[in-house]
Amino acid sequence: MLFDFGAMLHAASGEVIVDPAAWRRLPPRALNDDLPRKPGGLPMSPYPPLQLHVPEPPGRPGHETDFSYLHVSPAGAVRRPPVDARPPDTGDIADALIRVLGEDDRAVGPWDPQADPELLRSGMRAMLTTRIFDARMLTAQRQKKISFYMQSLGEEAIGIGQALALEPTDMCFPTYRQQGFLIARGYGLVDMMCQLFSNDRDPIKGRQLPVMYSSRRHGFFSIAGNLGTQYIQAVGWAMASAIKGDTRIASAWIGDGSTAEADFHNALTFAAVYRAPVILNVVNNQWAISSFQGIAGGEVATFAARGVGNGIVSLRVDGNDFLAVLATSRWAAERARRGLGPTLIEWVTYRAGAHSTSDDPSKYRPADDWAHFPLGDPVARLRRHLITIGAWSEAEHARTEAEITAAVATAQREAESYGTLAAGHVHDASTMFDDVYKDMPAHLKRQREQAGA
Repeated sequence: MLFDFGAMLHAASGEVIVDPAAWRRLPPRALNDDLPRKPGGLPMSPYPPLQLHVPEPPGRPGHETDFSYLHVSPAGAVRRPPVDARPPDTGDIADALIRVLGEDDRAVGPWDPQADPELLRSGMRAMLTTRIFDARMLTAQRQKKISFYMQSLGEEAIGIGQALALEPTDMCFPTYRQQGFLIARGYGLVDMMCQLFSNDRDPIKGRQLPVMYSSRRHGFFSIAGNLGTQYIQAVGWAMASAIKGDTRIASAWIGDGSTAEADFHNALTFAAVYRAPVILNVVNNQWAISSFQGIAGGEVATFAARGVGNGIVSLRVDGNDFLAVLATSRWAAERARRGLGPTLIEWVTYRAGAHSTSDDPSKYRPADDWAHFPLGDPVARLRRHLITIGAWSEAEHARTEAEITAAVATAQREAESYGTLAAGHVHDASTMFDDVYKDMPAHLKRQREQAGA
């Protein structure tokens, strides 16, 4: 006998209730005589009313953040698996936190990269340059010379550490906080600033928003404002490199919030199935604009665990530990180059500043949150390590900061001489017809003439 269970339920004033006539048509065995009864003889549910769970951040303005949710492992405590490890073998690492710099500012444990001190000094100079560059460009935005800006304050070690671990010919598919990657690869500060000012020397000819740099020569794919797209593009580029028998690998970047986008999951599927030679970076800086990382799925499990679940070797790393960034990036790059497939790395860090110059983080988190973040400041940590091993000093640090500040100021004066937003600069409209086709077709030539360009 068939019963219309749908007919048993109907909505009345927003409440779901049982239709008694439909209930009485059920056979006796469908009823549970042991349940308590509502008025009228209908059984009551033994379960409490359902409630929707909405993740809440562990801190709000006026209330100090409880960072215990991070599950920070002691430095040197996490094992280093063989480079040919299988995805299931990294489940414990995806739940731990790889760290190298100990409380005494020395490198400890199996992930110590044994890095040349001069390489670490280069990393320090690149991080200082990025931070000083960011500060000056933030001021330039406040002076209305740029429409908006996005800092990488507190996250400098991630992009720069990986840039120094890769080959110059490898391709980076970045998000908008990897400007340090370009700086570490020697991209000119004047060119970066001209892109921000969208002036006559803008390498992209005014076709991109500020901060969305692009430089094929430096292995830096065009940044996309549509978050997540670069992830699947990086996997496709890596697959193409393998198809051609090339030796270059790709570096894909995404933020914790954008892992909720479909492109993230599509990229993981293709990377796993075809063993694409790609490093899948997830920058977990705790906040996606004003949404806490738990909203994107980081409350119950780590973002690294998603890689393991998709059949990808995965690591969870202290993104403010420059040595840990260097070591794990090298490990992942070796896997890719040996044809062993992709590696997903979750970088645990903190967005110290606003999401952008259009954001006020004091509205949704404690104003002094970064000062209490347990993983500290990446610049300060590397400085202390270099001083501890005798490769740096406080005097050299101050001198280097002053030199970089002067160099950035000089670059800014030159870049501004080619025009800024505050000066009322409008990019030459004729350039919008260039670079669309290798040979300009007749209809574009006509349009350019009609535009008077």
